[in-house]
Amino acid sequence: MKIHSHRPWITPLVMGAFLLSAVTGVLMFFHLDTGLNKVAHEWLSWAMVVGVALHVVLNLPAFKRYLGQKTALAVMGLFGLVLALSFVSLPGSKTAPPYVAPLQALARAPLPVLAQVLGQSPEALQANLEKAGLPVDNPQQSLRDLVGPDLKAQVRTLNRLLPKP
Repeated sequence: MKIHSHRPWITPLVMGAFLLSAVTGVLMFFHLDTGLNKVAHEWLSWAMVVGVALHVVLNLPAFKRYLGQKTALAVMGLFGLVLALSFVSLPGSKTAPPYVAPLQALARAPLPVLAQVLGQSPEALQANLEKAGLPVDNPQQSLRDLVGPDLKAQVRTLNRLLPKP
């Protein structure tokens, strides 16, 4: 199978995937994304990865020529450096998303306070927790005491406890 026979769909794949990734990325950057923008950006960007890899194979001689040019190597090296630096945390920076601290505070609150936030009586909250398999030994326990420090488990439990609209 010759890769060149696939040119009619490989380049349009790269173009379409780039358009999708660029538009959804810009929307996310400005916090204007709605609906499935984030999901489309994350999952359909794989189409761009595949398309670019096929595009490189399709145009391998041209890409090899770039590897012999100082300017091209400098640009690629710069982006490689930026990629490497993107894994480094700056001193004093917080790596957790901004919503984590309020969720952790809510999970540490005594159950009567959590019940008030959820719009339930402490007794109803305790009954709902026990229905969820989380027996309450002491009414001053917190959600964190019951499910542990895992934030995802805390959020899942909070979602189960929230009143359904």
